Amino acid sequence: MSYILRIMPALMQGLGETLKLFLLTLVFALPLGMMVTLGNISRVPPLRWLSRLYIWVFRGTPLMLQLFFVYYGLPFLGLRFERFPAAVLTFVLNYAAYFAEIYRAGIQSIDRGQHEAARTLGFTHWQTMRFIIIPQTVSRVIPPVCNETITLVKDTALVTAIGVGELLKAAQGAVNRDVNITGYVLAALIYLLLTFVLTVMYERLEKRFSRHEKKEA
Repeated sequence: MSYILRIMPALMQGLGETLKLFLLTLVFALPLGMMVTLGNISRVPPLRWLSRLYIWVFRGTPLMLQLFFVYYGLPFLGLRFERFPAAVLTFVLNYAAYFAEIYRAGIQSIDRGQHEAARTLGFTHWQTMRFIIIPQTVSRVIPPVCNETITLVKDTALVTAIGVGELLKAAQGAVNRDVNITGYVLAALIYLLLTFVLTVMYERLEKRFSRHEKKEA
C-alpha cells in the first residue's frame, strides 16, 4: 500500500494530462467534424473533394503515424510543435474525420421527403440543414459518437510515443524505475474506471434522447 501511495501522485499528474487531451480533442473535433461533413455533402465540387480527401487521409492512416508526422515530420517543413500541442492537433484532426463520417451517415439516414417538404415551404438548403436535418441527426449519432469517445480515452495512451507525460507514460516511468508492474495495473484500473464512467453517462444520455424521440413521435 505504501508503494501505491508513493507512485499515485505521478499517476494522477499523468491522468490530468490524459483528461486534458481527451477534453480538448472533443471540444475541437466535434464541431470540426460537422464542418467537414457539411463540406462533404456540399454542392460545391472543390469543397466536397477536399472534405473527402481529408476524411480519406486521416481515416486511412494510423493515428500513431500521424503523431510521428506532426511531431517529427512537420519540423522539416518549418512547422514545429511542442509535444502536447502536437498531440492535440493530431487527435483533433484524426477524430474530426471519424466524427464527420458518423455525422454524414446520420444526415443521410433522414428521410429525403423532409428535404422536399422544407423546399416546398421556402427553406434554403442551409436553412433545411440547420433547422430540420441536423437537430434530428443529433439523436441518431449519439451512440456511435459515444463509442468513438470511449475509444479516444484508450487512444490517448499513444502519445507516450512522442514523450507526452500522460497516464501510461507515468506508469511506465514507475515500472522502469522500480522494476514493479504495479504502475501498469493501476493505470489499467484507471482506464477501466474512465471508460465505465463514460459508458454510464452515455447510456443515460441515449435514454433521454430516445424518450424525447418517442414524445415527438
